[in-house]
Amino acid sequence: MVAVGCMAERYGKELAEALPEADGVLGFDDYADISNRLQTILSGGNVEAHTPRDRRKLLPLSPVERQEAAATVALPGHGTVDAPENVPSDLPEGLAPASGPRAPLRRRLDTSPVASVKLASGCDRRCSFCAIPSFRGSFVSRRPSDVLNETRWLAEQGVKEVMLVSENNTSYGKDLGDIRLLETLLPELAAVDGIERVRVSYLQPAEMRPGLIDVLTSTEKVVPYFDLSFQHSAPDVLRAMRRFGDTDRFLELLETIRSKAPTAGARSNFIVGFPGETEADFAELERFITHARLDAIGVFGYSDEDGTEAATYENKLDQDVVDERLAHLSRLAEELTAQRAEERIGETLEVLVESESDDEDEAGGWIGRAAHQAPETDGQVLLLTTDGGAAPELAPGRMVRAKVVGTEGVDLVAECLFEEAGR
Repeated sequence: MVAVGCMAERYGKELAEALPEADGVLGFDDYADISNRLQTILSGGNVEAHTPRDRRKLLPLSPVERQEAAATVALPGHGTVDAPENVPSDLPEGLAPASGPRAPLRRRLDTSPVASVKLASGCDRRCSFCAIPSFRGSFVSRRPSDVLNETRWLAEQGVKEVMLVSENNTSYGKDLGDIRLLETLLPELAAVDGIERVRVSYLQPAEMRPGLIDVLTSTEKVVPYFDLSFQHSAPDVLRAMRRFGDTDRFLELLETIRSKAPTAGARSNFIVGFPGETEADFAELERFITHARLDAIGVFGYSDEDGTEAATYENKLDQDVVDERLAHLSRLAEELTAQRAEERIGETLEVLVESESDDEDEAGGWIGRAAHQAPETDGQVLLLTTDGGAAPELAPGRMVRAKVVGTEGVDLVAECLFEEAGR
């Protein structure tokens, strides 16, 4: 048993001591030679766990100077540093070829019609509650050609929807000399043969720009989906978080989006009980989510993260206050998102079919997702397929039109209209 990933990178030797049952704890620097590391462990040898370090210091401060230096730094998800001619030509069946010096080898572990594609790694923001930049490092974009080639390969494997992921997608391209590169890349991804839907996750409200909103709301096959990291809406709390904005600015942003795409999906996460949060601040957050009409809301109670600025703040709230506010806002969020789902009754959706329902009470039904629903986090659509005894031939990966006729919390119930989504 070998531990890898963010926790292994963040804690290294400390994690190894806490998990004596683990045969190894491998950090990011081990990834480039992970086969040899694992072979050593399998042979009974020992691979010493690393001592964690601040990975923000491994690359130049200036984003535009990072790409060349990044070739010498382990960047999970960016692939190998081998030259293309050194990549084996006889790759196993089902393994994605490396198309460039930093393109990853990739194997699909399932047959889902949905797959994530890494857009970048690291983060340059310095939110006071977040430790991610210290162990993920500075922001580094993958080159557009690598993202495109991986998407083309996924389409060949039957993928219909790609979800672009990173710690901060709105920063994509700034280290490549073009902060608007995402606006150029999205139409190219949408044009890949076989891809029916392109989704962008994790957008920073402070970095949203008119051109990006236009592309996300008007490009065919790019879904108008806005995973906006608001975190709070009271100005004083946001400043303490080292973030920007306020309730009215955030509502204006959502209004701008919906003026261009009235049925656009919007979701966010929020932290309650942040150090110094007053009752007035909490009421301001309530005001925001009450008027924001978000499709999905995640609520978390504040807790200290090792090594963060917020952990040093003195004006911490009592845990019972944090718990009370968390419970209150969670109930409100559940009510509001259910109401938002009800607003969609009567809408005609394009639904990506993902699986047949295994609920005995829903025999003959299929499960899918509409454009406003991201995988695993935002609810789903139960497709009713009976129509006078007939049923359409649905299968995972098919796009169909359906009319919303009911809701189950944030989930929608929709009648299949017996026609392919129009493309």
